Amino acid sequence: MKSNPLHITLKTSNLEIGYQDKNGIKSIAEKINIEVQASELIAVIGINGIGKSTLLRSISGIQKPISGSIEIENKNLQELSDLQRAARISLVLTNQPISKNLSVFELIALGRQPYTNWLGKLSKNDAEKIENAIALTSIESLKDRKCYELSDGQLQRVLIARAIAQDTPIIILDEPTTHLDMYHKAYVVKLLKKLAKQTQKTIIFASHEINLAIQICDKIILMQPDKCQINTPENLISTRAFQDLFPKDLIHFDKISRAFRIKNED
Repeated sequence: MKSNPLHITLKTSNLEIGYQDKNGIKSIAEKINIEVQASELIAVIGINGIGKSTLLRSISGIQKPISGSIEIENKNLQELSDLQRAARISLVLTNQPISKNLSVFELIALGRQPYTNWLGKLSKNDAEKIENAIALTSIESLKDRKCYELSDGQLQRVLIARAIAQDTPIIILDEPTTHLDMYHKAYVVKLLKKLAKQTQKTIIFASHEINLAIQICDKIILMQPDKCQINTPENLISTRAFQDLFPKDLIHFDKISRAFRIKNED
């Protein structure tokens, strides 16, 4: 898809991703060419093991790609220092280690670490960023509570607030709706959509909630064994891109309802 280069926050060119094991380098996906813009909510979807988390780790700088390039706001990701990356990309991982003895405010304040001095002292600007993140995620009533007192859904909103407080142009989340019920899955994804528009940030998340992503996201990165493509849900539907995502013996994509459905027995 053609995008206005003035608004591109992330671009990959002929990206190949994978990992190193005892037998050498294992390639998972290649020829990944994507461009994303500010204010977009983008879901990464595909079957289990296709490489969604590996793609997110690669574009966030945690895992080095096999080949190709990743640009963040026209700068090569590999040439950025850890501190420079932290000022450009916020990361929310599934089951990431956090101290649940921290208060909600203290956990969100950790998002300001790339900007504080070596003592970690918060400036007036840091405090304003934290309070703004709390307001944007509507968790004012939680800010003095300990993290161990929170439900899974509340904790996810706190982690999103921490990413907002970090104030980066890109926020990456790995399966943010894991362990949540249907209502809170929808709540979190709609919150991410609202935040992308209000803050003009690019928000990218991996998810198994494909029907939800099709309903809400601006674009979808669709990972399949032979290719990786990015497009709007409407264009992916019109080109029948979802038809071969899963084996046809159990589920199928219904174009009219724009959703995957279980096949009825004949």
